[in-house]
Amino acid sequence: MRNEFIFSKDDINKIATALSAKVKEYPNNYRLEISNPERKTTLYLEIYSNIEIGDRKGNLISIYAPITHLQLHFCTGYIISDMLEEVTFIAEEKEKVSGLTVEKTGGCALYANVNRKLLSGDFTKLGPEVMLSSIALSLAEEVLVSDKTKKS
Repeated sequence: MRNEFIFSKDDINKIATALSAKVKEYPNNYRLEISNPERKTTLYLEIYSNIEIGDRKGNLISIYAPITHLQLHFCTGYIISDMLEEVTFIAEEKEKVSGLTVEKTGGCALYANVNRKLLSGDFTKLGPEVMLSSIALSLAEEVLVSDKTKKS
């Protein structure tokens, strides 16, 4: 598990640029507004960096959308995909990985408690209901803590 990652203003700007989002800075968080004029929807992404979450400190990612509210606790990193026009926020806990993907078009997806081994395996051996999460989170392998540096 890795707790040392803290979002910087530069990280926020990179994420906002990738999502074509408007940014507002508040005392304890950043709020990004992602609008989709075609769908007439707006999604709000809130990033809380290094805040108290229970008895630990960590990063909290919240999504507020017209029909959903999602949260990712203890975010340990993120990956920007310019090709897919999305940002995936990652949280690791031992051999489990969770990811919250936010699209430039205002879509979002949550993948929770995915077995880390599935991210680098043969996707063709997975059932279609499992394959999507494994492929989506495999894009973020570069920000995951390697097995050699992982602390239990």
